[in-house]
Amino acid sequence: MFHRPVALVTGASRGIGRAIALALAPTHRILAAARDRARLDALVREIDALGGEAEAAVMDVADPADVARALHGRDCDVLVNNAGVGVLKPFLELSAEEWHRMIDVNLNALFHVTRAVLPGMVARGRGDVVLVGSIAGRSAFVGGAGYATTKHAVMGFAENLMLEVRDAGVRVSVVSPGSVATEFSGRPDGGTGGRLLAEDVAAAVRHVVDMPPEVLLHRVEVRILSPRRPRG
Repeated sequence: MFHRPVALVTGASRGIGRAIALALAPTHRILAAARDRARLDALVREIDALGGEAEAAVMDVADPADVARALHGRDCDVLVNNAGVGVLKPFLELSAEEWHRMIDVNLNALFHVTRAVLPGMVARGRGDVVLVGSIAGRSAFVGGAGYATTKHAVMGFAENLMLEVRDAGVRVSVVSPGSVATEFSGRPDGGTGGRLLAEDVAAAVRHVVDMPPEVLLHRVEVRILSPRRPRG
């Protein structure tokens, strides 16, 4: 059996993260991270049944001690920072708890997880750090004072990190989808209503990772072609 590079995918228990894990599984050993042990175990069984290799890493990405425990001594060739939460409501209706949860999961977790595995990538002179952003990371809308703020921060983090580690052979990319039909959006309905499928975003992540080693796709934006046309 050939040696598979390791791909760590956060938020892998459902939605986009699960689709990314399945998309990378033919060529990578998947380290699937999330809090839901039962869903992670089901994903691992599915990947194993398809002839791949996978392992569950149960952790809360917003908890630095939990991340350090789960990733201690792990070498990862690919990191997909996908885990995210969103509360879409006007700022004056946001609670402090909702605000801090979005900051912790959507932004602070990027530090905890990336800091845990990036040193190994730099030492080996190769690696991919892929962040799942959002079109909200370059736009504004009513109800986005919390969520869109975190996604703007993701774009800033990614661009600065890319400049720091590109000469070490590590690629940093952002894949920014529009609205996706998942539990996150409240519409896990197969993409109807002008929404992307989780598999569409996963295909974009796979494309970024599969680029030739000396080529960097730093920003990729994924949209439904037309929200007014049904998917064929």
